[in-house]
Amino acid sequence: MTSPLRKAAAGIVAAAFTLTVTGSTIAPASAADPGVSDTEIVLGGTHPYSGPASAYGNIGKGIGAYFSYINDKGGVNGRKIRYIDKDDGYSPPQAVQLVHQMVEQDKVFAIFDTLGTAVNTAIRPYLNQLGVPHMFVATGASTWGHDYQKFPWTIGWQPDYQAEAILYAQDVLQTNPKAKIGVLYQNDDYGEDYNAGLKRGLGKHSDMIVKMASYETSDPSVGSQISTLKASGADTFMIFATPKFAIQALVLAAQQSWHPKIYLNNVSNAIPYMNAAAKAGGQVAVNGVITTIYLKDPANHARYAGDAGMKLYNEIMTKYLPSADKDDGNYLYGVSIAYTMCDVLRRAGKDLTRKKVMDIATNLNERDNPWAYPGVVIRTSPNFRYPITQMIAAKWLGTDWSPSGLLVDTRSMSMAEK
Repeated sequence: MTSPLRKAAAGIVAAAFTLTVTGSTIAPASAADPGVSDTEIVLGGTHPYSGPASAYGNIGKGIGAYFSYINDKGGVNGRKIRYIDKDDGYSPPQAVQLVHQMVEQDKVFAIFDTLGTAVNTAIRPYLNQLGVPHMFVATGASTWGHDYQKFPWTIGWQPDYQAEAILYAQDVLQTNPKAKIGVLYQNDDYGEDYNAGLKRGLGKHSDMIVKMASYETSDPSVGSQISTLKASGADTFMIFATPKFAIQALVLAAQQSWHPKIYLNNVSNAIPYMNAAAKAGGQVAVNGVITTIYLKDPANHARYAGDAGMKLYNEIMTKYLPSADKDDGNYLYGVSIAYTMCDVLRRAGKDLTRKKVMDIATNLNERDNPWAYPGVVIRTSPNFRYPITQMIAAKWLGTDWSPSGLLVDTRSMSMAEK
């Protein structure tokens, strides 16, 4: 490929970690902010350990492993982190209940890495009203960046979904300007963000989209959607879906003998998912799929055989999550985002306040994250709240992702009016 591209309850199941780490209008903050003592920082978060996006629960486990590692090394600035991480089942109402509980009863200092666009949209007004840091949310929705003036206590981390989709659109225009595009997307703000980016990227050529099919997270299968997309005559397939449905889409397309050029959003490109699709649908289900990458790939053993960051990742996983599948990129995502959180806490110093943490988070220039793809810088400013804007294209070549071309910085795409 020659283009400039590559880039997750019913019950409250507490996967709570007690760990040690040191290291609208913004409401006033002080040294007496909740969740901070001379020896401890209390952070809260939610992940879908159950429900339709449960694959993403491994992100929370990765975060817990990294905090344990840091704690065992003495923490950050003499303080330990108690990480309260609970199962929201990918349900916004459940997440709202849990976050209220963590803020009002557990007295957390900040909410960190809650997962999902709908979940974070639901809890954002409450946290901003109270001036509770809503740190590095695990979703690439563009709103975290462009609505920062209304919600100054919220910040994202991973690449912007719209910018990612723009890259896919650019690739289509360059490699197949007469393409007929079919789109499978999740019927919520997450899916619509990708759709908006695709249309922005195609511009006056948006009529290349011949069919769009949505699914609900409660759907058992996307089989009917795949049939509809195939019948449309589409020869190019955009999958804007979470892992469960992305795997289904790849398998069902192959089983229905539909073999379009496939673009897969990066939140569902972990190698274990690709292997699951290949096992169920054969190699034809995954060969040549295109995605984007911004983190190192723990399953690409050959590429990262001598990499110091990957060696550290394997050591952390072996000690703190010995039974986990290290090849699952969700664990590495958790470890890498926890690194940034600890970096912010360390930079905030001993005089730790909520306001200071937000000031540090919005003035980042993190060039040493061990698990970022080589060359990726995690950077922000008070007026630019998209921490990761660099991605590289990758193609599935049978056993792993093969990066191609150069890193593309989507900073200007993220800054553009949406």
